[in-house]
Amino acid sequence: MKNRLFQKIFMTTAIAMLISTILILVLLSISVNNYFVNDKKQLLTDNCKTVSSVLSSQTDNSEKFYVSLNGMIRVVSNAVLGETYVCDSEGNVFICSCTEWNTSKSCAHSKSTIPQNILNIASKGSFFEVGRLSGRFENSFYTAATPFYSFDGKVLGFVFISSRASHLQAMWSELSQIYIICTAIPLTVLFVFLYFMTRKITRPINHMSKAAENMSKGDFSQRIPVEGDDEIATLAATFNAMTDSLTQLEGMRRSFIANVSHELRTPMTTIGGFIDGILDGTIPPDKQEAYLTIVSSEVKRLSRLVQSMLSLARLESGEMKPNPTNFILSELICDVLLSQEQRIDSKNLNIEGLDDDSDVELIADRDLIYQVVYNLLDNAIKFTPENGTIDISVLQDENKNICFSIKNDGKGISPEHLKYIFDRFYKSDKARSANKDGTGLGLYIVKTIVDIHKGSIKVKSQPDEFTEFTVTLPKRFS
Repeated sequence: MKNRLFQKIFMTTAIAMLISTILILVLLSISVNNYFVNDKKQLLTDNCKTVSSVLSSQTDNSEKFYVSLNGMIRVVSNAVLGETYVCDSEGNVFICSCTEWNTSKSCAHSKSTIPQNILNIASKGSFFEVGRLSGRFENSFYTAATPFYSFDGKVLGFVFISSRASHLQAMWSELSQIYIICTAIPLTVLFVFLYFMTRKITRPINHMSKAAENMSKGDFSQRIPVEGDDEIATLAATFNAMTDSLTQLEGMRRSFIANVSHELRTPMTTIGGFIDGILDGTIPPDKQEAYLTIVSSEVKRLSRLVQSMLSLARLESGEMKPNPTNFILSELICDVLLSQEQRIDSKNLNIEGLDDDSDVELIADRDLIYQVVYNLLDNAIKFTPENGTIDISVLQDENKNICFSIKNDGKGISPEHLKYIFDRFYKSDKARSANKDGTGLGLYIVKTIVDIHKGSIKVKSQPDEFTEFTVTLPKRFS
């Protein structure tokens, strides 16, 4: 199972290489064969025509002419490595270049008649075949034939020249051996390289498969070795980055669950204890109002936690769809400030900046943007020390985008925490304060809403000086 991908890649490539090699051999054999056959055809046909022209022009049928003719066809036969024989129009051989005929004036060629179907083809001008000439030969021969004529154009007979094809087969056998030897060496080298290259490609994939299997069991410790800078190395690096993110997310999730469990358990225990104390009379009537105030505070705290979790669930599921309307952003910010007036006054905070802002209109989902402003101001109020300052600005940039920023005094955020500040489940008090009112969802919800509106949010902070969040939104959301 583990080596199945390796086997597929290796075997597929190896088979493709072998098929390509065989195809090249087949195409080479066809090309070589056609070349030699055409060359042989041309050679034999030209020599046939030479002898035919001599026979067509002869006027002497004396024995001296035939002796001279026999000498010429023997020269031609030696030149083409074959045998030349002449037959009459009926297919009866009356002269041949072979040694047997030269000795006894009779040979195997002259003892049988050439079939009429071959003569009919040859009488049209020429004949050529690679074969046994209708059984006249035991082995394959190249045979060419041309007619010779009388002065009045009548076919008197035919000149045949046959040459063994076995030398071509021997040559092709030798050529095939050379080709196989020449291809065997590079193919062997290629197979070795292919083996190690395929191993190199599949090794990281096998590691990823094993790591993914371990991750499914909750083990995020394994990392993939990154070798080189190719696509596989990029995939391995991306996988490692994903594993790091999942490790971090898993840690945040566990921390979040622990925090939420604590946040739920503590107020519920407090609420239950105080109410039981009131009901059973443990808490005297004159102190019940104070304890009910604590109960009310804990209930609100639970409500905020549940609301944050519900908002997160709706945003992530896509259930919360933007409903764009036209509104004045500075007025919305003032509404949020008024809702937090008691908290602002209790800490004697100074709110600056809004008086200088013009009325900037924004087309977006007012309720969602209200949530963004509320969460940012809630954090600013929470982490600004008493008598501190919160500076709010609203403006329109050169690209007609709407920008608003909320800057507060305070401890700030250390640089190592800034890159995680918008992560889901990130507990903001780890970076900013010992305050335990947060759930680690507020800024994640802010960023999610801003992303839905195709905007951006940035944060700047100087430890022990300030923290500033800047939100940029397109003037018209569509």
